[in-house]
Amino acid sequence: MTAHDHLIGMLTRLKLTAVRDQLDTLIDEAGRRELTIREALTLFCEREIARKDQRRIDMSLGLARFPFVRDLAGFDFAAQPSLDKAQIRELSTGRFIANGEAVLLLGPPGVGKTHLAVALGREAIVAGYTVLFVPATTLVAQLAKAHQDGRLEERLTHYGKPKLLIVDELGYLPFEPDAAHLFFQLVSRRYERGAMLVTSNRPVGEWGTVFGDAVVATAILDRLLHHSHVVTIRGDSYRLREKRRSGLLQKPAPAPQPATA
Repeated sequence: MTAHDHLIGMLTRLKLTAVRDQLDTLIDEAGRRELTIREALTLFCEREIARKDQRRIDMSLGLARFPFVRDLAGFDFAAQPSLDKAQIRELSTGRFIANGEAVLLLGPPGVGKTHLAVALGREAIVAGYTVLFVPATTLVAQLAKAHQDGRLEERLTHYGKPKLLIVDELGYLPFEPDAAHLFFQLVSRRYERGAMLVTSNRPVGEWGTVFGDAVVATAILDRLLHHSHVVTIRGDSYRLREKRRSGLLQKPAPAPQPATA
């Protein structure tokens, strides 16, 4: 066995696959840059860590089950002036996840709530947190099915594991009363232990209607709002704006002014 083969074998055994696969290139780069042994080792370690981080990110993105790829760079903050860009940047640091806090993204359909939710979820994964994205209707349907099958604890544990659970589009369809109680159990399980990000087209004052039970809604909000960041978007729908630009929709007429004497 040659010295090169021996080195490749040791790198494989140590699972330093990035260094192994790029060995000749890395050695050439270290020589070209006239690096010291310490500097060369640093270079090799940086490449190994970069590959491992990228593999972790790729795997976590797959497990998160995002419906599409979105990032903060692609969000049009100028089109939504009601948004505090500094607040969104702060949320992107992931500190709210470390503290087990909740984020509520509220606003009418089409203003970019799901875009922001996915973008913040991706930032969380890059920062090292586990994330799971689930539509609210899917979540409650799975909890109800698990309850019926006697596997509720198993499903609650599943949704309790990620450091950040993103529940999208809460409020578009009303909950059945039993589903509301099941959602309360999930929120209670994650309270102060796991962060949640919820998007909704309804202001929190209308959540009693969403859950079909004002008492349960109050209990849910009591936990979600205790340590929370509420982001309300008051802008126009991106989709409707595009249709207006293409001439398919007309801008609403201004309200008539009262007559003056």
